[in-house]
Amino acid sequence: MSLSRQKFLKTLGLGALGAGLAREPLLAADQVAAAKEAARRLKVTDVEIFLFDIPLVQPFRIAIGEMSSATDLLIRIQTDRGITGLGEACPFPPITGETQETNAAAAKAIRGQIVGRDPLAIESLLAEIGPFVHSNPSAVAAFDSAFYDILGQVAGLPLFRLLGGDKTAFETDITAGLDTPEVMARRAKEFVVRGYRTIKAKVGQDPDLDAARIRAIREAVGDGVGLRIDANQGWTVPQAIAALRMMAEFKVEFVEQPVVASDIAGLRAVRQASPIPVMADEACFLPADALKLIRAEACDYFNIKLMKAGGIANAVKVARVAEAANMRCMVGCMLESNVALTAAAHVVAACRNIVYADLDGNSEHTANPVLGGVTVKGGTMTLPEAPGLGCDVDPAFLKKLRKI
Repeated sequence: MSLSRQKFLKTLGLGALGAGLAREPLLAADQVAAAKEAARRLKVTDVEIFLFDIPLVQPFRIAIGEMSSATDLLIRIQTDRGITGLGEACPFPPITGETQETNAAAAKAIRGQIVGRDPLAIESLLAEIGPFVHSNPSAVAAFDSAFYDILGQVAGLPLFRLLGGDKTAFETDITAGLDTPEVMARRAKEFVVRGYRTIKAKVGQDPDLDAARIRAIREAVGDGVGLRIDANQGWTVPQAIAALRMMAEFKVEFVEQPVVASDIAGLRAVRQASPIPVMADEACFLPADALKLIRAEACDYFNIKLMKAGGIANAVKVARVAEAANMRCMVGCMLESNVALTAAAHVVAACRNIVYADLDGNSEHTANPVLGGVTVKGGTMTLPEAPGLGCDVDPAFLKKLRKI
């Protein structure tokens, strides 16, 4: 049987195509096997710990305390494959009870526990260092974030996609700290000029003064701007009920933590009497706290913070507990740099029932030493598409830091 040249070439092409199709699955399988082998060989070789201090433009005041600088901790987990994971601890003593010094001590102890271990065994590692979450949740959050940063880099995916999310951008509010009604109103108006569409105002002192603050802000920004308030445990139950009834006319979306965190019954009483929805913040650190608050019917929403929860893993768990109860959540912050804010933004993007964001922790920093990460323009945060967290610290700034 003879073949024409055209038929011969066609047959040859089909044969080559068939051979190529047969070969592709083998190549894919080889790649998967190589990735698995590389992941199995990954080991922590060292943990660098830095004091990560960033002064603020002005002191940040809330009802239970004041901070004049972000006295944070930066950690870098080194591995034998050349992959480095980044994490940040941001202690806020009035809320978490920890300090930079206690975080540093905890980080040194945790370093001793994880060197030589597999950084991708996140559940096992967090179970081992978990006891630190009760005294130094921010330190645990830093390590947790670094583990996930490494995981994302190994997978070649930005963290929010690795966690199953697809929300590439979302809106954040910005906070006006405690001051006179006039100053807070002026700052709120400045935020709106910068493009922010939602303002969060600190309250939690005298109810009449607090009501004057919110009235001044609403008059300054108009009715088209979202307004939230945060009492930071500053009121008694009667004060909270009175203040919230006075503020109802100002179209307040919700109030965060109106009474002390330990008073769950009081929080429930405020919720029952308040015309404004109630969000638990300092009362909700861990997934178990979320479950207690749900059972007590004490709040409408949760404010999840990585620095309270001990990192990404527990933050997602709190969101899942809330989702099971058909509750919505917000992810908030302390005074973090763009390292921890980026980690928090990945959590927002990964969980469907996280519909509010309060990620303005670095808005009053005097410097931004972080390269990459989440970007903010006019109140809109956009996630990085780089693998892992998608950020790093400027090497020049890193050289200035004190290393533990």
